[in-house]
Formats: sequence, structure tokens, C-alpha cells
Amino acid sequence: MDLRTELLKSIWYAFTALDVEKSGKVSKSQLKVLSHNLCTVLSIPHDPVALEEHFRDDDDGPVSSQGYMPYLNKYILDKVQEGSFLKENVDELCWTLTAKKNYRPENNGKTLPDKDVFRLWCLFNFLSEDKYPLVMVPDETEYLLKKICLAMSVELNCVELEDFISQDSVQQRGFTVWVFLELMNSGKLTRGVEKDAVSMAIEEVYREIVGDVLKEGYLWKKGQLRRNWVERWFTLKPGTLAYFISEDRKDRKGNITLDRNCCVEVLPDKDGKRCMFCLKTMSKTYEMSASDTKQRQEWTVAVQTAIRLEAEGKSSLHKDLKLKRREQREQREQRQEAKEEELQRLRALQEEKERKLAELELLREAQKQAQVLLEQDEERRRQQHEQMQEALEEQLREAEEARASMEAEMVLKEVEAERQRRRIRELEEMQQQLEDALRVEVKARQDEEAFRFAQTGLLVEEEEKMKALMSLQEEQEEYILQTQREKQELRQEMESKSRALEEAHRQLEEVRANRQRVDQDVMAAQRKLRQASTNVKHWNVQMTRLMHPIGPGEKRPSGGPSAFSSFRIPGQRDPGLRLRQRSEDRDEESKENVQGGAAAGAERRLSHTSNGDMEIP
Repeated sequence: MDLRTELLKSIWYAFTALDVEKSGKVSKSQLKVLSHNLCTVLSIPHDPVALEEHFRDDDDGPVSSQGYMPYLNKYILDKVQEGSFLKENVDELCWTLTAKKNYRPENNGKTLPDKDVFRLWCLFNFLSEDKYPLVMVPDETEYLLKKICLAMSVELNCVELEDFISQDSVQQRGFTVWVFLELMNSGKLTRGVEKDAVSMAIEEVYREIVGDVLKEGYLWKKGQLRRNWVERWFTLKPGTLAYFISEDRKDRKGNITLDRNCCVEVLPDKDGKRCMFCLKTMSKTYEMSASDTKQRQEWTVAVQTAIRLEAEGKSSLHKDLKLKRREQREQREQRQEAKEEELQRLRALQEEKERKLAELELLREAQKQAQVLLEQDEERRRQQHEQMQEALEEQLREAEEARASMEAEMVLKEVEAERQRRRIRELEEMQQQLEDALRVEVKARQDEEAFRFAQTGLLVEEEEKMKALMSLQEEQEEYILQTQREKQELRQEMESKSRALEEAHRQLEEVRANRQRVDQDVMAAQRKLRQASTNVKHWNVQMTRLMHPIGPGEKRPSGGPSAFSSFRIPGQRDPGLRLRQRSEDRDEESKENVQGGAAAGAERRLSHTSNGDMEIP
């Protein structure tokens, strides 16, 4: 979220506050006043002529937000320079305009002070979504309330918060700033907490989130000139560490610029101070002492965070955290959507399975009904066949009787015989029809067998589909197990990296301890070297005295100095020459020792400079 976006959020409240009729438009005269005030607090020159020319075609009617945005971007926001103005002044201007119209707290004795309400409004703007109208999602609201409750050292009343979030207006539109302020003024979340504690907590969270303050508090600082310890109030922001005389932050004593070349180191206890650490920059080394080990750990971590943010080119920790929380919400929503899609797909498969089972049940019921119908038809055809058989037998009996009577009365009933022959032919035709009916029955049985074969094929196809469905379900379970295994592997990898990081920290502490021991050995060797140099100088003085003795009343031989010097025993060396030679050798050794001592002293001074001991501001 850049500076332009932050300014536009506050200006949007001011513009909507001037929209009295809620039509999305503001009169030109009010926009002139708003533009002039914005130019004043943003420290840029105001050009009223440009405003007149920009809206010269719309002199009479009001101006919409879309019509005002080109002028706002071109003549105001494009000229804004970061660091040339206080954003808090811009927020106060916009809050003054919008609070007169929209903020009407209930006078029930629980209303927060105006300064706290203004800071809550700024916090809401910082954490709200970059969409208009501005709202804050429940996750960000819960995050902000947890920060405030943590600053008050109380636990957040999640029951009251859940009841408030469950309201229809909040679920449909999210938290607006006025709903949020109503929640804070109700006192439900801060029940039993003093107003001063609430105000201090709101100020602390405001300075942390909006003011980009990573950490504040008292520390003991060692002076650069007098090397004495004084207590100062430190304020840490990304890229800078300022220290003041007291916590009112009125008298600033210094400012330390942080960059990628800075580092923090933990120091051993010395000079009666404990929990010490130092901040090394390219030019100076600052030694500080915390109240306890926990505070030292928090300060070192906070300074390292500020250095990291500066190295990454980030001006605010909470802006980065807000973007990360938004990405996490989007990923969570995507996972939720994917899960819902998967559930819908499973429900669809389940419905398809149930539909197939219902179709199968219908087919089985139809098969049962067809079997019953076939049995009924078979029974009816059997009864008809028996009836026809009985009728034929009856007719055959009658024919036999008739033939017997005709044989007895052949002569008398020739005509009757002819009639009986015709009747026999009819019976034969009827028998032929009966055989045709039997063939039809056989054909029906064959059709029934074909239908049963088709039904068997449907059952086989159903079993194949059931197998395919079961395989899909097994693949899904394998995918879920694989995902769980991957999560476990990632968790193990993170644990191994954490162990490696701890091992690296331990090795770094060992290296630092070894370096301190080596520094102590070097100092001991330097002391021995200075003692040796002193001894050499002493022996040089003694040798000088021996080389030039002065004695009163010294007698010389009659031959003079030249004769005495020329008289020597053969093979015997001049003792004065030996003394002079020894003196010259000792002088050479002393010079070498002095040069070595000077080099060691320069090396020691360079080492102390790197450790921050010889640095003078």
C-alpha cells in the first residue's frame, strides 16, 4: 500500500462527508475549500486557477468523485513529496470533516476520548481493504482487537466479538468504521479496564502499526566521548533508531541510521552492566544495556528486523504483514473453494451412484413384473391349451361314435358320412392352427431369452461402472494421503532447517568466544613486548655508560694515545671493540623490538577500532 493509496482513503472520507445529499456529488465551492486545505497540510502550492479551468464547463452543478479525481491526481497528489509533510495532519483534517457528519457517539459514560477515536479511525484506514466504500474484514478486525487487548494485558472477549460479527449488516457488508467505533464505544470488549489503560493501549498500537514503530523503551547507552552510561528512551523504526531523554520524545539526543551494513552483537557483562549488546555501523559502534535478558533478546531481534526491512527496501513492517495476511486469506479462500468443488463433485458422484442404484432397482422391479406377466401368460396359454385339448378329445370321441354309427348305418347315412368327413377336415385345420399357436409360443420364449440376455448385459455394465466409481474413490483417497505425506515432509524439512539455524548460531557464539580469547592472548603478548622494550632501553643506557667512562686524573702512557693503541698482544682482540660491537647489536635488537612494538600497537589500535573501543565521535 503506497502513500497515494493511504492519502486517498482519508480524502475519500472527507469527500463523502461533504456529500450531504448522498448523491455522489459535491459542490464546487466546497471542493475549493477542500483542495486549499489539502494543499496546506501537504505543503504544496495551491493553484486556484487550475481548479477553475478544470471545472469551467461545470460551473453551476456539483462535481462527482470521478470528476474530481483527475484534478486531485494531477494538481495535488502528483506533487506530493514523501517526508515533506506529516500524514497525521492530513488524517486530522479529513477526520474533522467526516466526524462532524458521521460520528455521533451515545453519551453513556463509556465513550472513548476524541484522540483515541481518531487513532482508531487511522488504524481502521490502515487495515481496511483497498476498495470503496472502505470496509475491514472480520479477520483484520480480530487482529486489531487482539493487538489492543495484548497491549492492555487482557484477553479478548471472543464471545462478544462473535455475536457482533454474526449480525446481518456486518456479514453482508463487513465492518465499516462507524460500526467498528460503535463496537469500541460499547465497552463490551474492554469491560473492567480503566480508560487510561485503554488509551495507552490504543496509542501503543497506533504508534506500532500506523507510526511504523517496531519497539520502544528505556535502555542504558554508553557515551562515545566520556564513556559513561546514561539511560535513554529508544524508538526503533525501519531504517532508523532514535533516542531521547525521556519517553515524551521531545528532546532528541541522537539518531542512528540503519542499513544493510549494520549488525547487532551480544556482549558479555562488564563495567557493572549486564544484558549488554552493541550495534555496529560503518562509522561507529554503540554499546547498550537492557533491563533483562528477555528485553535484550527482543531488542536485538527488533533491530535485526529493522535492518532487514531497510535492506529489502520496505518502509513498514505491518504493511508487509497485511499483504501476507491478505495472501493467506486468498489462499485459504481458494482452498475452501477447491474443497467445496471437491465436495460438490463427490456429491454429484454420490447422486449419480444413487441414480444408478435407483435405475437398477427399477430394472429389477420391471424384471420381476415381466416375470410375473410371463408366468400369467404361460398359465393362461396352458389353460387354453388344456381346454382346446379337452375339446379335441371330446370331438374325437364324438367322431369315433359317429364313425361307429356310420359303419353300422353306412348304407343308410352316406350323406351323413360326407358331412363327417368335412368335419374331420375342419378339425385338421384346427390342429394346424394349434401347431401355429405352438410355434408362436416358442418364438415368444425365444424373445424372452433375448430380453434376459440384454438384462444380463446391463447388469455387467452396471458392475463395471461401480468398479470405475470405486477406483475413482481410491484415487481420491491416495491423493489425500499423498498430500498429507507432502505436508509431513515439509514440516520435517522446516524442523531440520531450524535445527541447522540453531547450530549455526551456536557455532557463531563459539567463534566469537574464540576471538575474545585470541584478543586477550594478543594483549598479553603486547604487554610482554613492551616489558622487553623497556629492558632493552635500560641495557642500552648501561652499555653507553660502559663505552664512555669518565674518570678524574686518568693517566696516559708517555708514548701518547697512538702509541698505547698501537701496542697490542698478538692474537688478542680489542675489548673496547667487543663492547662497541655488543652495544651495536643490542641497539639493532632494540630498534627491531621497538619497530615490532609499534606495529603491534598499530595492529592493537586497529583491532580495538573494529571492536568499538577506540572510536571517538
